Formats: sequence, structure tokens, C-alpha cells
Amino acid sequence: MSATGITQPAQTAVVPATGRLHTSGAPFAPSRAARELGLKRREFDLAIHLGCVRTVPDEGGGGRRVGRDEIDRLRNDQRFPETLRERVRAVGTADGAKLMHVTPTRFTRLARLGLVTPVNFYLNRYRAVVWLYLADELRQFAAGKDTAPLLTGRTSQSLRDQLEAGFDLRSRNWRGRQLGFLLRTADGPWARAAVVASFLDPAQVAEIVNDPYERAYLNRFRPEQSAHGVPGSPAARLAERIMTADDQDEIGWLRADLTETLAEARDHRPAPRPRSEHAPLPYEELEQEHVRSSPPLQVSRPEVSEQPGAPERTRGLLSRLRGRNPRPARDRRRAARV
Repeated sequence: MSATGITQPAQTAVVPATGRLHTSGAPFAPSRAARELGLKRREFDLAIHLGCVRTVPDEGGGGRRVGRDEIDRLRNDQRFPETLRERVRAVGTADGAKLMHVTPTRFTRLARLGLVTPVNFYLNRYRAVVWLYLADELRQFAAGKDTAPLLTGRTSQSLRDQLEAGFDLRSRNWRGRQLGFLLRTADGPWARAAVVASFLDPAQVAEIVNDPYERAYLNRFRPEQSAHGVPGSPAARLAERIMTADDQDEIGWLRADLTETLAEARDHRPAPRPRSEHAPLPYEELEQEHVRSSPPLQVSRPEVSEQPGAPERTRGLLSRLRGRNPRPARDRRRAARV
């Protein structure tokens, strides 16, 4: 445990805790970069969202990576890794109330009213939502002159009425903040449209994006969300409800934003689609091409004599293959004996 009460993650044994990382080559994958910076993966993802760690797109299309020069820049800090860890330190309700010198009940009221915004959440073993807040933001809120009256004294009647009516902006404020995080790292208009669509119900997206090929193309750029339980489990469904807009005004501006961003994406590059709606399968194309390139089948037939009184020629298979008919010769021998 450190002096601040935070458990220090173990450092990698191959590199010192501070100083320049004398390596060269391709950028680091997120998991490797998190180890080099002494951060947990949740802390590392938050550092990227907050802009504390700069990333570059992967040339192979495998997501974003962290350049080695960026690792060197962060490690050269004299207070590394404490400075970086403190910037991404997130606390729950109890620790947040201690930082602001208020009771947990008052802290929860401030959060429900939208005065402090969550930065992350997780579900505990009882499937209860645990909201997390940036410690640095809570200290700034407590030190502000305009916000000081909210920390002491009696809550105004208008705010109490909102709380009694079930007013709670924690989910919506988190979605708005997460939307900004993801848009900051989205590459291209299709990726930005996919970020906006990820916060809408699929039925809402289908009303705006009525082309199935465009919806499939959006899904290719859909950002990965943190897993909360097995897909389809009660915990996963609860997390999905938190991630999906439910306020009418929030849905309205998300739909408008998706419509505008989708128009930009269409102008930038149309969604890929088949050459025609009834495009043949590959094996059908090969068969049709073979038929078109092959010469027409010609069957040679023996000429039939049309002279009066001529005997009828046999049309058997053997005669066709040999190209001759033996019956006329036999008839001639019979006529000679007579």
C-alpha cells in the first residue's frame, strides 16, 4: 500500500520503474502498453479516453496502439508512475464523499442531480450498479467557490422535489461522457456514425438506417464495450440498459446526430454492397461462363434417301454410331437369289 492508500501494481521485471525504454520497432498493443505504464487495463482505457495516453491507428487494422515514443514520454516524468495513476484514479461513493468532506447521502444526491458526472461503472456480485468518479474532479468541485454552498446547509426545495420524483442523471451523464470519449478516437465518418448508433436502441437505428447493407457496415465499426457478465445474463441486460439512451430528448438529439453523421459517411464512401440484388452465386457464375464459352453441340445424322420405293433405313443406335445401315445390302442379296 502506498501513502495514498492505493495498491501499487507490480512492475515488469525487464524494465526499470522510470527512465527511457530503450527499444525500437512497432507500437505496443494495449495490454503491453498498460504493463509498461504500470496501469491496470481499466485504468489504461480511462487514460486513453481522458487523453493522458496518445494512441495511433494500427496499420494492420487491429485497433489502436501506443507508440514507443509515447511510452518514453510518460516514463520520463520524475514522479512516474504516481502522476499518471493519480490522473486516472476513480473512486466510488464512499471514497468520493470523503474527498469532498460530505456524507455519502449528500454525495449521492449531488450525483443524481448531475452535479458530478461518473466516469465509469461496474456491477457488483449483487448486480448493483457501482458508479465511479474521477478523484481529481471531485477535489476541484469541493474547492470551487460556486459549488461550496451545495456541500453544506439544506438542499433547496426545488432540488428536493426533483429527487423525490426519481430524478437521476447518472446514467445519462455517463453516456454523454462516454460518447465524447469514443468520438475522440473514432477514425472516419463511418466510425463516428457507429459510435452514435451504439447508444441507440436497434429499433431506433433501423428507422434511420433503413438500408441493411449500411447497418451491416455500421456494425463493423461498432466500438467494443466493456463486458458485464455473460451475454444474455441479467447483469449483461442491466448494463445494456445503462448504455442505451432512454430519455426522449436524449434520443432526439442522438437521432439527429446519427442522421447528420450518416450523411457525411455516405458522401465520404458508400457502404459496400453486391453488384446487383440478384447476383448469382460464384459456382453459378462459373457454370454460366462455361455454357457461354462452349461451342454448341452438333450431332451428325446420316442422310436419308427420299427416292420412291427405297427401303426404309434403320434408325438404330448402332447404325448411327457406325454411320452406315446394313439392311439395304441384305435386301439386295435376297433379290438376287430370287
